Amino acid sequence: MTDPTDSTGPVTPARPGAGEPLSAGPVTGEPRDARLVDAWRELVATARRTADEGLVVGTSGNVSVRVGDLVLVTPSGVPYERLGPDDLIAVGLDGRQVLGGLTPTSELPMHLAVYRATTATAVVHTHAVHATAVSTLVPELPLVHYMAAALGGPVRVAPYALYGSEELAAHMMDALRDRTACLLRNHGTVAYGASLAQAYDRTAQLEWMCRLWLTASALPGRTPTLLSEEQVGEVAAKLRGYGQRG
Repeated sequence: MTDPTDSTGPVTPARPGAGEPLSAGPVTGEPRDARLVDAWRELVATARRTADEGLVVGTSGNVSVRVGDLVLVTPSGVPYERLGPDDLIAVGLDGRQVLGGLTPTSELPMHLAVYRATTATAVVHTHAVHATAVSTLVPELPLVHYMAAALGGPVRVAPYALYGSEELAAHMMDALRDRTACLLRNHGTVAYGASLAQAYDRTAQLEWMCRLWLTASALPGRTPTLLSEEQVGEVAAKLRGYGQRG
């Protein structure tokens, strides 16, 4: 479950090393900062998890993590099981590639848009089946479960635009206003967080809620009961005290 002690709205984590220069080599050289090596290892593990748990098929979807002023991203068109330590890719917030020989994901504009506008440390984008199905049916996911509070409220659907485009990134940011996840029409999901674990968990929660709504809606002659935004707001307040302290 998402740790509700983190904000249910846009996250405000303390970025590790934010603003500090990184001792990175040239585009084709080896990274010399241990933080990058560790972050890349976790990024690859998270990307593989999206495939292992059925949130993506083949090379669809992408994952990124921010370390200081660099963004590490999965490459375009490379199966996650083939990624190793030497495949590390890093770009600046301006999109300029500073590490790695592989081409970054085509969805780089979406990832950079999140990092420029929020204090997120990680972004996960998937083509999860149930979430993508819901994106074709409604302008926002109906409030079928209170865990919508962990994503900031009703999850919006961003209008369709060509993948990898600045237009899609702009639509996504509109849908993410005061939220930490959204659906992309006829495309998939985007979620961000203070860590890769949190961004992934929010992605999984969103897919689960979409599956729940589709399942409840499938019974002929019956309509799922929904929560009000006020009820979800009450949950958001209560979740701030959820979990262990100390």
